[in-house]
Amino acid sequence: MEALELELKQLIIDTLELEDITPDDIDSTEPLFNEGLGLDSIDALELGVALQKRYAIKLNAEAEETRQHFASVRNLALLVQSQRQ
Repeated sequence: MEALELELKQLIIDTLELEDITPDDIDSTEPLFNEGLGLDSIDALELGVALQKRYAIKLNAEAEETRQHFASVRNLALLVQSQRQ
């Protein structure tokens, strides 16, 4: 799971072109939006597209569970892991 979380952190950095941030700077349990990493709805859309392309996962933008998946890197890792099985 740690390797997947590291991979997701790098994906976030690359997709959103976050400068001066390394994977080590992102806490896996820290919120991705608002007070945490500070991402916004446009970032969520870009990240969702990148996740769908990279991991071939299905996301429903309207579903409440999708918002929960995007709460943290750890939640995203759990989503990717569950859809791989």
